[in-house]
Amino acid sequence: MKFSNPTADIFVPGGELTPSEALRRVTHLCIVAHQDDIEIMAQSGISDCLDQPGKSFGGVVVTNGAGSPRTGAYASFTDEQMLAVRREEQREAARLGKYGIQFQLAHPSSDVKKPGHPGVAADLAAILEGCQPEVVFLHNPADKHDTHVAVLLRSIEAIRSLPAARRPARVLGCEVWRDLDWLSDSDKVALDSGRHPELARKLLAVFDSQVTGGKRYDLAAIGRRAAHATFHTSHATDKFAGITWALDLTPVIREGGPSAHDYTQALIARFSDDVSKRIKSWA
Repeated sequence: MKFSNPTADIFVPGGELTPSEALRRVTHLCIVAHQDDIEIMAQSGISDCLDQPGKSFGGVVVTNGAGSPRTGAYASFTDEQMLAVRREEQREAARLGKYGIQFQLAHPSSDVKKPGHPGVAADLAAILEGCQPEVVFLHNPADKHDTHVAVLLRSIEAIRSLPAARRPARVLGCEVWRDLDWLSDSDKVALDSGRHPELARKLLAVFDSQVTGGKRYDLAAIGRRAAHATFHTSHATDKFAGITWALDLTPVIREGGPSAHDYTQALIARFSDDVSKRIKSWA
């Protein structure tokens, strides 16, 4: 497989399959902006593939991650050095999590933010055409990171370019930069992220350039999952040890479905109505 960027990386842990063979086996596909986004938002998918025979997890990192903050041991690293470190960190996460395949497409964020960018579109289309996943994990349209939203929109464009019969059965938008606990309960999808807790910690700790470089994602992501599990319901015991909240984006990728913008505005309106009704009920 070849991609538009010559520095793109394709990694098949174990090396027993060709990339095309490994991609065909993928049942759970996660497309994200940066190295470590997969491990923050898709622990449930990684766990599903570890727990269920015949399931295979595939990861796609679209950007090169050159703009990451850096302090401490990484403070003097050039962008080129940081790119090499982050690439190897993502490979190690794929080894630990027993991913079927890991792609790092190495696009600059500026390219991803251009609607219909030919290189980004071609790369995502090639991956999606090479597999037929049961579920695709994406960023969510209410995320506050510009590159995350851009990658989401490019991913939706790529999925909608497929024939209807080839589109994934389910597409989920997951939280990273902005929690989704504010959604009305009827709009939330609870992803069971409390399984394999030791692996979850190791997967996040792999990204040392971020963790010791000034961002404690390892503590924050696991703490958020535990908080969601406890604060989900006030009158019931916890169902999961950890929850990552997602929203169901499947309607957006269907023929004639709403745009990501209109879909998200409807979610916000329902949340607003829910808050308003509760206040008025007891005023």
